[in-house]
Amino acid sequence: MTKLKYKLTNDGLFKLLFVKYPDLLKRLVAELLGIPYESIEEFVITNPEMQPETLGGKFCRLDINMKVDGRCVDLEVQVEDEKDYVERSVFYWAKDFTAALPKAGDYVNLPPTIVISIIAFPLFGCAGFHSEFRLLEVTRHEPLTDKMCLHYFELPKIPKNVSKNDGLLLWLSLFGSETEEDIQKIQNMEVPIMEQVIEAYRHVSASDELRELERMRERARYNEAAALNRRERETLIKVAKSLKAKGMDVNEIAEITKLTVDDILRI
Repeated sequence: MTKLKYKLTNDGLFKLLFVKYPDLLKRLVAELLGIPYESIEEFVITNPEMQPETLGGKFCRLDINMKVDGRCVDLEVQVEDEKDYVERSVFYWAKDFTAALPKAGDYVNLPPTIVISIIAFPLFGCAGFHSEFRLLEVTRHEPLTDKMCLHYFELPKIPKNVSKNDGLLLWLSLFGSETEEDIQKIQNMEVPIMEQVIEAYRHVSASDELRELERMRERARYNEAAALNRRERETLIKVAKSLKAKGMDVNEIAEITKLTVDDILRI
């Protein structure tokens, strides 16, 4: 088995690919929302840019925001299970929903806002790979509004054997691919749209643009970690100064702060 260098769930590759090939993104969104591709009249990516200065931040998001026939649609890919994804996805929805209110606009004019999450870990206790949440009254199941919708697609739950006629599962299988053999299995089905996606994936995954993006992100992460280490060290030095001023033994201070004895003596 040959492991993929970049999976389709790599958020940098994901965003580069679909910003570069918006028609493929439109086809993906149609499958995820369960609507005909031909029915979509308005389709605009509203955040195609990737700002280098934000790439290493803890809260950096390389999601894709779209306008789809008057609806705000946010497509997220989440690989790591940080035990807070439900809350985070609701927060993403709230930010997108409130941001859609024009100045001096009426609340009634807020557009339906949808967050679609493709996630690489089990999230819910059900067997199904797709969950859709809306605001409903708890006993009558009466919808409160059509303006809140959250979709979750759990990749570990998709079936191993997928029909070439099931467009949604073909897409999700591609996102779940971890090896070249997984990609080749889908390609061998000779489904035209999948062949287009795989060709685009191979082009982007081998591009200088993706390598530069990954380099910038690594540098940003390094700079962020270095800055954090500096702040932690400054805090420890302040603690050491305070303990030294109180007459504590330098060896005890070193044990508490993890600074070296020489560092403490130089304070």
